[in-house]
Amino acid sequence: MRIPRCPALVAAVLLLASCAGPADDAGDGRPPPGPPAVLRVPAAFPTIQQAVDRARPGDLVLVGPGVYRESVRVATGGVVLRGADRNRTVIDGEFRRANGITVTGGGSAVENLTVRNHLANGLLFTGVTDTARQSGAGGGTEYERLDTRRHPPLKGFRAAYVTAHNNALYGIYAFDARDGLIEHAYASGHADSGIYVGQCRPCRTVVRENTVEHNAVGLEVTNASEELYFLGNRARRNRVGAAVNSDDLESLAPQHRALFAGNTITDNNDADSPEQADGGFGIGIGVGGGQGNVLERNLVAGNRRAGILLTDVVGYPVSGNRVRGNRVTGNGADLVLSAPGRASGNCFTGNGEHPRPQAAPADPEGAPGGDCEATAPPVAGRAPVAAAPPGRSFRLVTAPPPQPGMPAAATAPARPARAARAMPPAEPARYRLPAGR
Repeated sequence: MRIPRCPALVAAVLLLASCAGPADDAGDGRPPPGPPAVLRVPAAFPTIQQAVDRARPGDLVLVGPGVYRESVRVATGGVVLRGADRNRTVIDGEFRRANGITVTGGGSAVENLTVRNHLANGLLFTGVTDTARQSGAGGGTEYERLDTRRHPPLKGFRAAYVTAHNNALYGIYAFDARDGLIEHAYASGHADSGIYVGQCRPCRTVVRENTVEHNAVGLEVTNASEELYFLGNRARRNRVGAAVNSDDLESLAPQHRALFAGNTITDNNDADSPEQADGGFGIGIGVGGGQGNVLERNLVAGNRRAGILLTDVVGYPVSGNRVRGNRVTGNGADLVLSAPGRASGNCFTGNGEHPRPQAAPADPEGAPGGDCEATAPPVAGRAPVAAAPPGRSFRLVTAPPPQPGMPAAATAPARPARAARAMPPAEPARYRLPAGR
């Protein structure tokens, strides 16, 4: 987690995080014990935070159309925060506040609303509950390892039909959180990534049927491992479509055993996007030091530098990954294995117009991917250079058009996120190779 070193920024983020909305005495205005209640904003509560503070597990906070200029903190578990209209229920940071919504209550869900114009994140799910460490989501260039024993992960979360745009870092950010589901979301205009899952093991998280565009990175995974599924997503017109990374500056490295299936990763050469911090551009899927991942039945096309790029990073060779049954076509180089002398057991099989399945000899220790048929390897070494255009400020990225809303949002009963250790249904076999190109 990045920790900002600028004292003024830290102070501002802490102040904003702690002043999201006043809370009255616990019994004042709180619904009585009984069946789940519907707490309506602004009809019964003038601010979202006041309604959230009074909600009990199982309650629904239903927010009417309007622009809400507040940061919201959901600390109670099992609360559902839902907008009545995805496109007209808007939490606006006005480029003054750090986070739009911060969820630390396990089993809570956020649905059918828009978060925009924040100095850090649109929607944050995290097990980090002290505001000093949460301020690390506010940016900065240095890292601090998270002690996962002192800060156990948030268990159980869901984001559905959420639009996140023009936030400085991440659109939807799940960090130190597991047992999650992110679906039917849209994210654009972020200087880091649209949807990020980081520092969880096992993650037991599904990211499915989302659209990410005009971000530095569309989908990002760092040190997030085991039972992690990216299914049926559309990552298009970013600088990098998807990044899967091991990072020894953060906890729980190396990253391993994620599955990407049925995704459409196209045309990630976007000039109308913020600059990627490492200068990445024109890459469909990049795996940096990841191990034992599976990339299958994805359409990866039109990325100027590389379609699928596997590379070592400091301390972690890329190894044991399976790249199979994808359609990889029309990229600068379709399949690239960088530093193959160190890598082992990475296998490429049946990838459409570029049938070059094996990148390196089988791992003598039996890492996944070592049983590929032996034919010609993919391009080894560096991918072709694709000059990156200057980045745009996240504030200036074009706002998205209206997005499809949640069915029956005004009347559907509250459905909290699944309990801890309950894996959302992933069903990866249901996600076939997308049509096109």
